[in-house]
Formats: sequence, C-alpha cells, structure tokens
Amino acid sequence: MAKNLRAKLPKEDTLYIQDVNPAATEKFMSTGLDENVKVASNPREVAENAVCPILSMKRFEVIVTALPEPSHVKSVYGAILEPATLLKSSVGTPRLFIDTSTIDPITSRGVAKIVNETGQGAFIDAPMSGGVVGATAGTLTFMIGASPDLVPKAKEVLLMMGRRVLHMGEQGAGLSGKLANNYLLALNNVATAEAFNMGIRWGLDAKALAGMINTSTGKCWPSEINNPVPGVLEGAPAGKDYEGGFGIGLANKDLKLAIAAAKEVGIPVELGEHAQRIYDGAEAAEQCKGRDFSVVYRYIGGAGA
Repeated sequence: MAKNLRAKLPKEDTLYIQDVNPAATEKFMSTGLDENVKVASNPREVAENAVCPILSMKRFEVIVTALPEPSHVKSVYGAILEPATLLKSSVGTPRLFIDTSTIDPITSRGVAKIVNETGQGAFIDAPMSGGVVGATAGTLTFMIGASPDLVPKAKEVLLMMGRRVLHMGEQGAGLSGKLANNYLLALNNVATAEAFNMGIRWGLDAKALAGMINTSTGKCWPSEINNPVPGVLEGAPAGKDYEGGFGIGLANKDLKLAIAAAKEVGIPVELGEHAQRIYDGAEAAEQCKGRDFSVVYRYIGGAGA
C-alpha cells in the first residue's frame, strides 16, 4: 500500500512511514525507494509531519493507518492523540485519520469519539478487501464509514492504493460491512471444503466437480477463486501447500470480531459459532497454522490434502 502511495504522490513530497514491527519498515526501505521516504520513530511523528499535496485537502492533512488488532489501533491512536496538543503552532491544520484496519466497530467509534471531542480532526474507518495480492497490485477495495462531506477527500487518497471505494454510511459502517462480508466468506470456505470432500470421496473428479459447481448455484469465492483442493485451480494457495493468501489467523480473527459485534446487539450467529470451532482447531494444528484459510480443507481431512 505504501509503495503504491509513494508511486502516485508527487516526487518532491515526503512520505513518512512507521510500523509496530521495525523489521517491516527495514524491509520496506531496502526495496530501493527514493530519498523522500522517511521512517518516523513513532506514530505521533507521522501525524506531525503529515502534509497532503492534494488540492481538495484544504481543511485536512492525512494520516493512514493499517493495523492488525483493536489493541494496536487503540495504542497507536493513543500515541497520536494524547496529549491532545497535535494542533500546536507547527501543526495548524486538522488531520483526516483514515484507519484501514479490520477491527470491531465499537473500538473504531471510541477512537473517533476521542478525535472529535479533542478537535484534532476527523476519523473514518476504511477496512480493505483484496489481501496481499490486492495491496501489491493496487487493486484493493475500501469500504468506508464516513460523513458524506469526507467521502471525496478519502477517495482521493484511497484510490492511490486501491481500485474501488464503497461508501457504506456514517463512521463505523465500513467495518460493519467488512465484517458481514468476511463472516460470509468464512462460512463459505468451510462449506466449500466439506462439499468438495464429499464429492471427491464419492468418486467425482475434483476439477469436474469445480466446473459444475462454478456454473451452478453453489458457486462462491472459495469455490471459484480460492479453491481449497490442491490441483484444482492453478495459482491458488492449495496448490502451494496452502502458503500465501488470506491467513487462517486473520480469517479467524475477523470471524470472531463479526460474532462478537453481532452478539453485542443481540443478533444470533449459530453457524458462525460452529465455524469458529473449526477455525480455532485449524489455526492451532501444526499442519495448518500460518497457512491460507483454505487449509481448513486439510484440517477436516479433505481428500488429497
């Protein structure tokens, strides 16, 4: 994401980066970037040096965050916003904080509340879909939760890193949409694994079964794009010992976030709780941990895995 952003910014502008994992910034800086990329020592330094060259950004400078867990979001924004003196003499313009992390809506709204109450800018949620491949290729989809007046500004920045920006509603709505999508994806992944295991053990050819399902009502993203059976789809993680792709740990995290967010408002999630037990087991299993989430096919004893 940062590399695509750097490529589309004017060459004379400086991009400040910072990561909770110093090894990540070291790796990024070793890729032959120009001299106008600087590593900040902490998140606050990024916020203090953020200057956006986009003409429509007359009221805001921009900080983009992408973090693994709700605790990381709280920690980073705590470092940026506390004490609430960001708008000092050397930083006179409010900041537009765009958080692309996939976390729970309650945590996101809590951070937004602090931003609003301290008058340091505006905060929007913009979780992304497309994974490592999409981040590298600049084809990500961002689902944003923001007031309508902030949408054009957010789009200008996000389209430097992705292909689509979908406005889902007010702050928090982007995360609600993303969690609903990933909840469905997690369930489809388990169902696809079980259905293919059935068909193959009944004697069907795996590729023939995939061809039939993907032209019938069972078609879904796991069956068509990320098939869990080794050898069915060229380039899929299943054919590379389930390496790469959307990690089982991240899939499990998003599933748990969706379940927790649903329970907070009294929504029943019976299928999700069954699926969570499968993901918990797969994430802990030695032959599955650290691999693409389609490895649940291996975990359930799928034929040929």
